[in-house]
Amino acid sequence: MRRLWAPWRAAYVKTATSGGDPGCFLCDCIPTPRKDRANLVLRRGDSCFVVMNRFPYNVGHLLIAPYRHQAKLADLKRRERAEILAQAAAMQAVLDDAFHCDGHNLGINIGRAAGAGLPGHLHLHLVPRWNGDTNFMPTVGETKVMPVGLDAVYRELKKRLR
Repeated sequence: MRRLWAPWRAAYVKTATSGGDPGCFLCDCIPTPRKDRANLVLRRGDSCFVVMNRFPYNVGHLLIAPYRHQAKLADLKRRERAEILAQAAAMQAVLDDAFHCDGHNLGINIGRAAGAGLPGHLHLHLVPRWNGDTNFMPTVGETKVMPVGLDAVYRELKKRLR
């Protein structure tokens, strides 16, 4: 049997199995700009910010969220909705430049029934995709292979945002 080591997933496993409420990790990022690298925050706008997903579906998986803790699109102000899409467009271009993506998935899961892991703080997922990036590993092995680490992705995207 072969083993694929992914030690960075340990934090997720502990949180997912603890049964406790880990709080809102998005709100935890907001008041501490000096900790942006540790929190994987890439960019701050007027009403929203861009953060890397610590447990990504694919390399470069980003979350774009308003600073305000709101659960629904209707709860956001017009400028917040507009900035989320503007940030998504800008970050899509940055991801394309950095990783030569073949496509992107954008999505917002509203409510637990829709798959929201953090139902109280709306956020848009921007997931880069490549032709052939799906394979048997997630289906058969329940494992997603991530060929680039979070630190390397963060450095590459920050370099292109300067």
